[in-house]
Amino acid sequence: MPYVNKPRPYKKEYKQQKARGKKEQERRNARERARYKLDKAKVNRKGKDIDHKKALSKGGTNSKKNLRVVKASTNRSFKRNSDRSVKKNA
Repeated sequence: MPYVNKPRPYKKEYKQQKARGKKEQERRNARERARYKLDKAKVNRKGKDIDHKKALSKGGTNSKKNLRVVKASTNRSFKRNSDRSVKKNA
């Protein structure tokens, strides 16, 4: 827990949130809604990541049919290009 020995910097967090802008907040809300849908469907995602079959950066959505639950190590170990984008599966 990051704030065990010191008070949480609420003002700093609020400034950071405002700096991110409305578009980022909308994306964050969409991700939260997707997680909520999986929780409501009783999907056990403890210790796992929610992965997009088609990445959001490539035009994917947060719809249920584009989401899957995978092991965290699997989700975070994709081969990447030099610009850190995920290599396309052949």
